[in-house]
Amino acid sequence: MDIHTHHRPLDAYENVIEHLKRKHIRITETRKAIIAYIINSYEHPSAEKIYKDLLPEHPNMSLATVYNNMKVLVKEGFVAELKVTNDPITYYDFMGHQHINIVCKYCGDIADFMDVDAIDIGKEAYEQTGYMITKVQLTAYGICPKCQEKLKAAGEPFMAYREDNK
Repeated sequence: MDIHTHHRPLDAYENVIEHLKRKHIRITETRKAIIAYIINSYEHPSAEKIYKDLLPEHPNMSLATVYNNMKVLVKEGFVAELKVTNDPITYYDFMGHQHINIVCKYCGDIADFMDVDAIDIGKEAYEQTGYMITKVQLTAYGICPKCQEKLKAAGEPFMAYREDNK
């Protein structure tokens, strides 16, 4: 997999690798491929998707290897685990930039909202609570455009799916 990222700086890959080296965490070809994959991903992939997509290039890789690598990346703060309502699968999100994850409450689709100044959120949180914020991870829930169309076609009002109208 090409390590030159599409929508994130190349230094994101290098930063992850250097951090893991400083922590004396082995840097294998499989680990490098998983890191490049998650940085380059436009989606929020599951471990199963990462495994399936990388298996042709890494035929000796196991699903357990992917899970173990994702645990390391989560523990080191480079990746966030995302849980979607009524879905037992864990999805992963590279945290190379501050953003809000938007989850469709109807189908579980996840999108990134990038136009957010998380630094201001951190400053405001510090002013109100005294906590020094080291990372901001936000998730918003709503109804994606596809599901809005389906609901509209079925004659279902959107308000029926609001959190307070369960």
